[in-house]
Amino acid sequence: MTEGLSWYITIVSLANVLAMGWLIWWSGKGSAQNYTPGAEMSHTWDGDLRELNNPLPRWWLWLFYVTIVFALLYLALYPGLGKAVGMLGWSQEGAYQEEVQEANAEYGPIFQKYATQDLAVVAKDPQAQKMGQRIYLNYCAMCHGADARGATGFPNLTDKDWLYGGDPKAIKATILQGRNGVMPSFGAALGDQGTDEVVEYVLKISGREHDATKAAAGEARFALCAGCHMPNGQGNQMLGAPNLTDNVWLYGASRAAIRKSVVEGRNGVMPAHKDFLGEPKVHLVAAYVLSLGQGKP
Repeated sequence: MTEGLSWYITIVSLANVLAMGWLIWWSGKGSAQNYTPGAEMSHTWDGDLRELNNPLPRWWLWLFYVTIVFALLYLALYPGLGKAVGMLGWSQEGAYQEEVQEANAEYGPIFQKYATQDLAVVAKDPQAQKMGQRIYLNYCAMCHGADARGATGFPNLTDKDWLYGGDPKAIKATILQGRNGVMPSFGAALGDQGTDEVVEYVLKISGREHDATKAAAGEARFALCAGCHMPNGQGNQMLGAPNLTDNVWLYGASRAAIRKSVVEGRNGVMPAHKDFLGEPKVHLVAAYVLSLGQGKP
């Protein structure tokens, strides 16, 4: 927030509060001068519903003044006037950190107990599975789904197909450090015909219906892809390159989806959770993923 914006917010906020106080005072003063008890206003509704010129009860009027005083006290104690932090020094970040510290003090020993155990052992512990599932639902389900079956562009965690490896160490490393998957664009290098041929070859090695003539020509062009996906197309977990010979597709299995991947490339990001969750919680999440039954021992 700039200094100018801070002053603007401060002036506008205080001016509005003080203006409300002045308006209430002025209205009350005017009513006292011009008040005729029980005087009928020139308004009638539904035939006989009349409006009388009676002032607000004094207690109600003073209640408005109390709200004005409360607003000024609040702005003095808490942040609300530009950059001013308030006399109490309260902030959303500070309140959040305080809650985190309280939670860590209460639940930290439980997380730490499992953090010292082998991941495969933790994956078989029913209590640890429930804890890991709750953390997963809070922080991972928005991408991989509540059932961990993923979505387009987000891997299914319940099958046996792993981009970076499905052993306990690899799963935990993925959650801790994150992953950055990059599929380069080959549209310009291959051209339309070359792209069609590579797509047909990919369909062939995955055991799907394809154009045999184009697939045969695409085998030679696949050399551009073999550096990551390997010459046999079975992928490379060191690079996170998918296996193209099975029927598991991250971005869709249609001919159009495969062509889009070849022409435009893909960029997939798995954010790192080490600093956000901490290793003990990541240990439990990794154990939960492993407990889904498809991780490799």
